[in-house]
Amino acid sequence: MSSLKGKTAVITGGNSGIGLATAKLFAREGAEVVITGRRGQVVDDAVREIGAGAVGFPGDSADPAHHRALAGFVRERFGGADIYVANAGVITITASSDVTEAEYDQQFAINARGTFFGVQSMAPVLRDGGAIICVGSLASDKVLDGHPVYAGTKAAIGAFARSWALEFKDRGIRVNMLSPGPTDTAIVEKLGVPPEERAGFEAMMAGAIPLGRFARPEELAQAALFLASDAGSFVTGINLRVDGGMALL
Repeated sequence: MSSLKGKTAVITGGNSGIGLATAKLFAREGAEVVITGRRGQVVDDAVREIGAGAVGFPGDSADPAHHRALAGFVRERFGGADIYVANAGVITITASSDVTEAEYDQQFAINARGTFFGVQSMAPVLRDGGAIICVGSLASDKVLDGHPVYAGTKAAIGAFARSWALEFKDRGIRVNMLSPGPTDTAIVEKLGVPPEERAGFEAMMAGAIPLGRFARPEELAQAALFLASDAGSFVTGINLRVDGGMALL
């Protein structure tokens, strides 16, 4: 397949989960892929898994200096980029009454601040006619228990994306938000669900999803490919929910 042949794609948080699945698919579709992540060894492992000449650039997405350095690297190495996927994110599920300042600051720093300054830094090296995909969440529209801060960060990303869709229109750069529902990634373990309880947790969640199951990371990657490729050439400013219909309930 070659729908992204000749394109350079930068994917933050491309070392795991949806980001890794997207990086693999984009590479198979012919793109030169650059991924970021906080842990150098994990990034290196992901680069080997992606293959196809993928490049890793470790760093902290909450740090604007990391994004400026990444943009400089992409300009020097590839002459620019065509696709930017702002995917890096964290989640802590906590009721508002129990949210600590550290939890609040971490989620806003990585999810919202990281997305904003990532796009600010990458926009000058993004070629005209390119695409920006901001990974949001079902939680930005649907109230979920224990998600108030996370939902706020993702709602902010949605507001950024709508603004950027107009801000970059004269350059032909399309900006869209991709909002996953529950997805089968390592985040389930990070939420504190022990392995022996995973089946029960998934069954409970499936009951709240019209399609009756979690998404696969590869399904989110296919949606990202649509938004990044010529297949989505007349699509900008949307929030594409890939949630199995969960937002309807």
